[in-house]
Amino acid sequence: MTTRIVINTDITRGTINKNIYGHFAEHLGRCIYEGIWVGEDSPIPNTEGFRNDVLEALKKVNIPALRWPGGCFADEYHWKDGVGPKETRKRMVNTHWGGLVENNHFGTHEFMRLCELLDCEPYICGNVGSGTVQEMQEWIEYMTFDGESPMADWRRRNGREKPWKLKYFGVGNENWGCGGSMRPEYYADVYRQFQTYVRNFGENKVYKIAGGANDFNYNWTEVLMREAGRHMHGLSLHYYTVPGVWQKKGSATDFEVHEWFTTIRKAQAMNELVTKHATIMDKYDPEKRVGMIVDEWGTWFDPEPGTNPGFLYQQNTLRDALVAGVTLNIFNNHCDRVQMANIAQTVNVLQAMILTEGGAMVTTPTYHVFDLFQGHQDAELLDVRVLESEPYTYEGATLPQISVSASKGTDGRTRITLCNVDHEAEASVRLELRGAETDAGTGSDVAGRIVTAERMNAHNTFAEPAAVQAVEFTGAELRNGAVIAVLPPMSVVLLTLG
Repeated sequence: MTTRIVINTDITRGTINKNIYGHFAEHLGRCIYEGIWVGEDSPIPNTEGFRNDVLEALKKVNIPALRWPGGCFADEYHWKDGVGPKETRKRMVNTHWGGLVENNHFGTHEFMRLCELLDCEPYICGNVGSGTVQEMQEWIEYMTFDGESPMADWRRRNGREKPWKLKYFGVGNENWGCGGSMRPEYYADVYRQFQTYVRNFGENKVYKIAGGANDFNYNWTEVLMREAGRHMHGLSLHYYTVPGVWQKKGSATDFEVHEWFTTIRKAQAMNELVTKHATIMDKYDPEKRVGMIVDEWGTWFDPEPGTNPGFLYQQNTLRDALVAGVTLNIFNNHCDRVQMANIAQTVNVLQAMILTEGGAMVTTPTYHVFDLFQGHQDAELLDVRVLESEPYTYEGATLPQISVSASKGTDGRTRITLCNVDHEAEASVRLELRGAETDAGTGSDVAGRIVTAERMNAHNTFAEPAAVQAVEFTGAELRNGAVIAVLPPMSVVLLTLG
């Protein structure tokens, strides 16, 4: 069967916020230290202590927003320990992630400088679990106040004369768990209290994000929207794709077909989650003023053998690439409500974009999917209808074989991203373009790129860094107002028209 998809090129469904393609860097394992920050005296080429190779790679995919310092780490992080001369900064124990000593050499100034170098929006998560209202209020003042005050004066003494621009601020993280083990009714009140003191200084306007639900906890969203919705601009949602159970999640690289299928099924569940949480939000916020912020998502497997289990270091295969493609298509298609998402995490942790080892760096299959999809950033979502589709069937269970979203960019080009999640069958696709004049020629106006491989566990290593990457795709042509394409199994494809 040929999958028939109609793309109404003259009907738009909203703007795909570029921040859907955001990232997350926590003080966890080797994400910050060794992954992003090596210090000015490192033999690894760096700019002001930041690895040049990582900076260049992140710039290439146009990283729009970066969340920091956590995660669970955020609710034990006291920001004053991370400013001032590095040699006098307080050392602390990272109790969540490996019990190692955190020297606080990477703090507020370093993070904000990183965002300047990357030209991305900083998204800072404040400490509600073990912090105080005063501590949070003073952090905002330190970063954004341009007048005379104790915190602004301290910032100046620490080398930053003018305040930073800070738009996104999270008032706590996972407050149902590592952020305080709170009930939603209690956190709603705590959020209302803390957010009161997240003030707008001068022209800086803070977009306040409340700590939202873990996966299927719809009651959390119900209570937060009912009790505190009018006090927030965004509400977070966390969901990880775990093929096994939390105690035994499964290997990142050594897996069978049933684990591939289960992983894809659980990745596709993101659509159900976003839809149902959005429905609750619509009840209290029909104007969609409050954005859904999916600020932790991605695959979570068992740590690589021989590595510190508290570092959450895992390899990244073609399977991760398909999870990324499917998930990003879901976020695109829900751009009326989803206003930011942050994959976990940027370097060396969970579904990482980049892996490093000493002075070596490798980009992952997930990175190459983000590269394919970056043209959707701030583009207009197009109306897409799947009319007929071949199911992906395995041992009596079925899933949709094709995932798709489409947009029209500011450059006038139409971009269509497609995933064939089937582990062995190719997919014949007919994309019917309606509402616009189309070339009835031979396909010269269709450009394609693809991420795929022969093996489902194909991945990039420091010895073979280019085993999985984006390459030209020639399996599509424009014919009589439709794009005809044959997608290989296990593939993520970008088609660009115009």
